[in-house]
Amino acid sequence: MALIKPVKGIEPKFGNNCYLAENATVVGDVVMGDECSVWFNAVVRGDVHYIRMGNRVNVQDGAVIHCTYKKSPTTIGNNVSIGHNALVHGCTVKDNVLIGMGAIVMDNVVVEENTIIAAGAVVLENTHVESGCIYAGVPAKKVKTLNAEQTATLIKGIAENYVMYSGWFATE
Repeated sequence: MALIKPVKGIEPKFGNNCYLAENATVVGDVVMGDECSVWFNAVVRGDVHYIRMGNRVNVQDGAVIHCTYKKSPTTIGNNVSIGHNALVHGCTVKDNVLIGMGAIVMDNVVVEENTIIAAGAVVLENTHVESGCIYAGVPAKKVKTLNAEQTATLIKGIAENYVMYSGWFATE
């Protein structure tokens, strides 16, 4: 069973049909929507500020979601995929976003909807990431505009797949 722990009397809250891997950790002031998943060795730490997640958010293996004490909470919209070993810290991620494997999204970043943060990208503090684009590199910069088909396949498709994958584990 996942480690679910209150902090200062505040317990995490989960929507319907959420999946938490046995070694996932969710602590403190965390609220998840429906059909979210937190995978193996992932950590969602709402101990120093709040974390709010919409529906169909997947936090993949080894990813960390955290905040900055008394400064920067983390808000994540609907249909968001946080890739393996990514770090999402004290920022706002809007709907239909893919944050690639090993990417870092730092404090006070706003990632607009229908966007991809490429694997290994580092989005520096206070960056405003434009809607409908791919950002890549260190520091991350806009490298491409996405079309509707790419958005449906690369962003929404992955979020839908993770709802399906979590169903495989829920029945065991």
